[in-house]
Amino acid sequence: MKTVRTTESAERALLVGLGRKRPSRVPGQEPGQAERESLAELAELVRSAGGAVAGSILQMRDAPDPATLVGRGKLQEIEIEARTYKANLMIFDANLTPSQQRNIEKALDCRVIDRTQLILDIFARHARSREGQLQVELAQLNYLLPRLSGRGTELSRLGGGIGTRGPGEQKLETDRRRIRDRVGRIKQNIEAVRKQRAMRRAARQAVPLGTIALVGYTNAGKSTLFNALAQAGVLVSPKMFATLDPTVRAVRLPSGRRVLLSDTVGFIRDLPPALIAAFRATLEEVQEAALLLDVTDVSNPSHAEQDAEVGKVLADLGVGDRPRLHVCNKIDRLPADQLDALLAANGTKVFVSALTGRGLDELLTRIDAAMPLDAVVHLHLRVPLADGRTLALLHALGRVLSSTVQDSFMQLDAELPESLARRVNSYSIPGAGSTSAE
Repeated sequence: MKTVRTTESAERALLVGLGRKRPSRVPGQEPGQAERESLAELAELVRSAGGAVAGSILQMRDAPDPATLVGRGKLQEIEIEARTYKANLMIFDANLTPSQQRNIEKALDCRVIDRTQLILDIFARHARSREGQLQVELAQLNYLLPRLSGRGTELSRLGGGIGTRGPGEQKLETDRRRIRDRVGRIKQNIEAVRKQRAMRRAARQAVPLGTIALVGYTNAGKSTLFNALAQAGVLVSPKMFATLDPTVRAVRLPSGRRVLLSDTVGFIRDLPPALIAAFRATLEEVQEAALLLDVTDVSNPSHAEQDAEVGKVLADLGVGDRPRLHVCNKIDRLPADQLDALLAANGTKVFVSALTGRGLDELLTRIDAAMPLDAVVHLHLRVPLADGRTLALLHALGRVLSSTVQDSFMQLDAELPESLARRVNSYSIPGAGSTSAE
């Protein structure tokens, strides 16, 4: 077990995982290997939450203990380890039931949280938009509600009139009522914000632009890639879940088409369903996208398992069959021979380094070819000079190959998305027709 030196203000956490005593389903993988990788991921989550990892324990059992998850004998060992490494927080790499959490806290006499509560804490630290903060609070309250039992049975203050005499309302009942009231108000506020976001999305969709969403495992480099493609200033951090609120920027493709690129929250193994339901703001961008860029950290030895987890979440969102382009990021971290082997073996994937810019031109070309919307067509147009709005649209959303001024008209030879071509078809020169730019 490895200790970490920390400042006095940082919480020192002892991590506890549970492995099964049975052969791994993955060929060549030892029993408990997946659980050890999950514990390493949990350690990164702790650091992202501002804590320090004092050590970790992996308990191998045939089945989880219904009362304490790891068994009462193991809890005694955990208590000794906690005193040895001066850990003041126990974090279990599992989703504890309310009764398990209470039993473990009683046995260890210290604060105990599980994987879901840790992720919620990170979400609360990183949410910046009003909707994101509301959704975090909603998820936290829904998590807390079934865990109130056993946390105090004091009686509330009694009233002083008719109908208020008697034992009064227990504190537990008061807390539950207050949480339910707060949940109701948050849901109303979220729905109001959601309607505002839907109006903004409708305004964006009035301009003929397709949407592309970046998806992938957390810390795969999505925000770095987003900044490289869109010249945006999105926060880039090695901490998990650094990007929670959706960010949308326009990107011009090699064909001249402009598309909207959306950065989204990173996925993680065993992401609680409540969090998927809560963060509609960023996940709705995935559901509205015409094309998904599935970003993988190809330098991570476990990238295949991470890709499988991303596939599960996309299936839960109902977009598993959406057109998808697999982008293997961080090739700058690979040895040259390993990269050459990957390039030779994978013809459908795009290999890039968002940090150095290698492969980005090829990625834009592949996005251009894969976009299922708005094929580019070639048009000859004659537009009045007084129609400045149309001329601005042609230059902003298409590619003008040549233009000449004749009298009070401008004749243009342009490549335009089909949606824009339909809007300006009345200016098409008779007999010139249109052809596909492909």
